[in-house]
Amino acid sequence: MAQFVDMHRSIKDFLVHQGRCERIKDFPYPRQYASIDSFFIKLFCLLLPFGLLREFDSLNDTVEGVIKGHMVWLIIPFSVLISWMYTSLGRVGESTESPFEGSANDIPISQMCRTAEIDLREMLGETDLPSPLEPKNNIVL
Repeated sequence: MAQFVDMHRSIKDFLVHQGRCERIKDFPYPRQYASIDSFFIKLFCLLLPFGLLREFDSLNDTVEGVIKGHMVWLIIPFSVLISWMYTSLGRVGESTESPFEGSANDIPISQMCRTAEIDLREMLGETDLPSPLEPKNNIVL
């Protein structure tokens, strides 16, 4: 009888934890973070060339030849490169907002559950075990 009560308590705790996980999964991501993040990245990318202008202009004193007096034009590729890095980081942040949706960059929750199932069944002494989930195109879902 005590084993039944312990098992019932464990199942109840499991259901409570499952409900909490579902609430975390379904909780909406705050839109204001994404909006503010996007605004500041755009503002940074817009103001970056102006911030680099004085530094690249001072490089004119250190070079000789054809490029002397034209170092400020290097602002364009440097600004594009740095802006690309920041916008890419913003997109990576957006793509990882929901890690449980089953896309290529998400947590491989199905594989983790299958592994836990196999381990539990082995502990129970079962011999007819499901096969582990294998990656498809190097993606584990």
